[in-house]
Amino acid sequence: MSAYVIARIAVTDPDDYATYAAQTVALAEQWGGRFLVKGGAQHVVEGAAPERHVVVEFPDRATAQAWYDSAAYREILPIARRAARRDVVIVEGI
Repeated sequence: MSAYVIARIAVTDPDDYATYAAQTVALAEQWGGRFLVKGGAQHVVEGAAPERHVVVEFPDRATAQAWYDSAAYREILPIARRAARRDVVIVEGI
């Protein structure tokens, strides 16, 4: 069953965050991940939304977690944490 890494992001340092974001697609692809949403225009229909959303599809929850826990991702994660406020979850699909 597919699983999705979903992130709600408020970027606080665009230049620093760009360094992180430039590396995420290739890294996710190494784990079978595929970006479905990466920023993009949004139209809020209810509530408040951060400036940026990201959705990455993985083959399953275990693979999504393994990607997040990988040494390669952990190497760039500090960049994201200092350059943005983020909520990140892994959600299993149906």
